Amino acid sequence: MLLELHDPVVALMRDVGRDIVMPRYRNLADDEVSEKAANDFVTIADKESELRLAEGLAGILPEAGIIGEEACAADPAILERAGEGLNWIIDPIDGTSNFASGQPPFGIMVALVDGGTTLAGWILDPLTGRLCHAMLGGGSHIDGERVQARESGGDLPIAALAVYFMAEEERTDIQRRSQGHFSLVDIPRCAAEQYPRLVLGYNDVSVFARTLPWDHAAGTLFVNEAGGCCQRTDGTPYIVGDLRRGLMGASSPRLWDKAAATLLG
Repeated sequence: MLLELHDPVVALMRDVGRDIVMPRYRNLADDEVSEKAANDFVTIADKESELRLAEGLAGILPEAGIIGEEACAADPAILERAGEGLNWIIDPIDGTSNFASGQPPFGIMVALVDGGTTLAGWILDPLTGRLCHAMLGGGSHIDGERVQARESGGDLPIAALAVYFMAEEERTDIQRRSQGHFSLVDIPRCAAEQYPRLVLGYNDVSVFARTLPWDHAAGTLFVNEAGGCCQRTDGTPYIVGDLRRGLMGASSPRLWDKAAATLLG
């Protein structure tokens, strides 16, 4: 079933990127951008993208439910069934703050989950056309080529930390712990870019505070199927529907263990 879904899902995502997302890039009116919460933006492109994706995915696999970021913002009760049964998970534009300011990176993310387990995930960069996808037990691919996660190979492993959702004490502690062990770099505020960076050898470790499914379902599968390691900071698997804080990805299991011992104590 999963292989049969791939081509229509990719075609849908590329259509949405071409017809809805890119025409709005650097072309948003002031009244087409709003804040759902402090520093949490939504644009007309997010809303239109999610509607088109939801409609298309429902046609591809009608028996699956739809869990979309913007639908959950309007009705938080939808998120409560994210780990129940078969569901499409949609992030219509990941990295909306970047998109709204006319800067890359941003992406479209779709995942298919069953009972909290991610079966397949797709991550599209509409600017470059790069498509990352993974299927459970089927490996990870970029633009159709199978990929294996690789470490950066630097003198110090490179860590990108999503500290902006951490409490000040937690942020200060993890930055202190990294000194002499990891080289810290800015995270792009876009999971659709950050997860590929772990596989491509640009970054070695990423720590995320928030673990909402549209941000992480596709990416965790992509890293794990590529031979990296992405799991809860307590070492348990990432399960869609479990909304606990704390998630860490690494380009290899070795570096995940090093980061867990160093950054998390």
